Amino acid sequence: MIGAFIAKKTIANSFEALNQHNLSKFMSTWRDDGVWVYPGEIAERSGTFKGRDAVEDWFRNFFDQFPKIQFDIQSICVQNIFDLTGTNVVAVLWDLQFTNRDGRIGKNSGVSEIHAKGGKAFLVKDFMFDQGEKNFKLMWGAAE
Repeated sequence: MIGAFIAKKTIANSFEALNQHNLSKFMSTWRDDGVWVYPGEIAERSGTFKGRDAVEDWFRNFFDQFPKIQFDIQSICVQNIFDLTGTNVVAVLWDLQFTNRDGRIGKNSGVSEIHAKGGKAFLVKDFMFDQGEKNFKLMWGAAE
């Protein structure tokens, strides 16, 4: 159970780093070979981003597009509660309130599936509840 406590604390700290736009603190929890998978159909924003530099660039763009974000964690589930090596799978249910750089306010909810090795993320996938494709594109500044 100590492994679950450590995993939950690390995850909570990572989401707080996102809320604070603290990219260096957030990226300190990623492996160099980390992979980020983001849903949707927006060129350069959606898809699979491989390697620490690509992941960091994605989140830098995210912070630029959304100067105000607030993730509120609803639940954190840990696959192996007895893990002490930091190799685990964690699911995080979150709500997000955000404002994009055009001043548009939005809300979303989702789940992040986080795979860790040695205490650092190596694969993270986001699954978001439907906010509508048009609204999704508007928030990212990619509406047609």
